[in-house]
Amino acid sequence: MAKRKWIIGLIVLAAIFGYVIVRFLSSTLAIERLVGQLETGTDAGKQQSRKHVVLIAQELDNPFWRTVEQGAKEAAAQRDMEIEYTGPIRINSSEQMRLLAKAIASKPDAILTQGINEPRYNELVSRAMDQGIPVITVDSDAPDSRRFAYVGTDNRAAGVQMGELVVQGSAYKGKIGIILGSELADNQRKRMEGFRSIIDQASGYEIVDVRSSNISRIEAAKQTKLMLSEHPDIRTIIGFSAWDAAGIVEGLQAAHKGKINVFGFDDVEATKRAIAHGDIVATLVQQPREIGAEAVSILQQIFAGEPYAATQYTSTKVLEQ
Repeated sequence: MAKRKWIIGLIVLAAIFGYVIVRFLSSTLAIERLVGQLETGTDAGKQQSRKHVVLIAQELDNPFWRTVEQGAKEAAAQRDMEIEYTGPIRINSSEQMRLLAKAIASKPDAILTQGINEPRYNELVSRAMDQGIPVITVDSDAPDSRRFAYVGTDNRAAGVQMGELVVQGSAYKGKIGIILGSELADNQRKRMEGFRSIIDQASGYEIVDVRSSNISRIEAAKQTKLMLSEHPDIRTIIGFSAWDAAGIVEGLQAAHKGKINVFGFDDVEATKRAIAHGDIVATLVQQPREIGAEAVSILQQIFAGEPYAATQYTSTKVLEQ
């Protein structure tokens, strides 16, 4: 009998011990699940706190815009922001505006985009602002829109600087042709305005033709040939957007023209090579990396409710042989 009680006691103790072990393991698993949930929640919170910013380029793989992207992403990495870069495959203002509408629908924390001189663009900026999405224009402004700020070159001053480069040398006197990147872009209109303000006051200089390349090297070459067929006595041609100067040089070569003075904007590799070879006199170089970084810096001020500059001009420099 005593032996039987002893066996029963062992069974009861084993059952109690097993119960304790099961409860212990169950509690351990529950704690692990809770910790996992907390960690997931923390990660999600961190992800949610990171600001999502859409950057819409004028042309997706244009070297200028890729450098703007690089500057923006470098600055964003230091400020807990995430940059989503997009843009048309080829320059197309309608596609830019479609991408702007798409970006607004995705409800980002902010949008960086090139300004476009069209009523539809202004309507889209207003839509974004009404939804609490700040818009900053970069490279080219849209001053009639409700955008928060503009970051980029002082394009009228850049046009003045280009005019001064041309009139400083007597070898450049005579008739002048202009290749604009786009007639819709505020930056091109401002550069032209500044350039005219110098040329119109200078003796012996005359702008005889203005054409558009749609920021295409091939189109710039084509328009140069057409320009020279109508004005064979042109002495100087200025390209106002990144690919224009290189295209002008190709157009001159195709037309078998002698020495014509070529000036340009920006420092794509083809332009730098042409300067080294003496085919381009000089180019006015913008600072796209600085543009991207400054735009992100202003966004940080906006997010923090701090004062910010509604217009932030970036620097330019002259590159010549």
